[in-house]
Amino acid sequence: MARARRLELAEALALGPGWRHACYALLHAPDPGILFGRLPLRYAILMQMRFDGRLGFPGGFVDSQDSSLEVGLNRGLLELLGEAAAAFRVERPDYRSSHAGSGPRVVAHFYAKSLTLEQLLAVEASATGAKDHGLEVLGLVRVPLYTLHDGVGGLPIFLENCFIGAAREQLLDTLQDLGVVEAGAFSGLQIPVRLRQPSVDSGNLR
Repeated sequence: MARARRLELAEALALGPGWRHACYALLHAPDPGILFGRLPLRYAILMQMRFDGRLGFPGGFVDSQDSSLEVGLNRGLLELLGEAAAAFRVERPDYRSSHAGSGPRVVAHFYAKSLTLEQLLAVEASATGAKDHGLEVLGLVRVPLYTLHDGVGGLPIFLENCFIGAAREQLLDTLQDLGVVEAGAFSGLQIPVRLRQPSVDSGNLR
């Protein structure tokens, strides 16, 4: 979605029958791993490479037979991520934001779901056997939550990728809530991202 505008959930749900709703979920888990013996990973956060070459979050359109946004989202996660997605459910308390684009009448709802690391690893393992792997989804990727000594490698260069719709903004908002990135640490695509120290409360998000 180009020039997406942010909406309250009630406003988005009241847009009328001419609008289609899509739901997407950021899946994250605390990760105690250390890269090169010195860079704490802190969290494992999943994104996906889409069929159009853009980065986004797993999910998709809510169908008319889905009884709620979350029912449609969980169905989509099973299709995109495989059987491991049946071990958890994204619920209304995991809801974060809604965005509507200026083009087609589509409103996208964003959720952030906290998993255990074991659940997230199972999702990664099962994703290659999912129905849409190699079609709508070209693979899962983890977000690097560190900056290398050159000031570019890691999260800063990752943010230079092409993201679908509001996915980049949604990622950064979630990283702020997790305490990984400082508010105001980014102002455009060419940015030095300031990371907070790795003393992070993993309970900040559901």
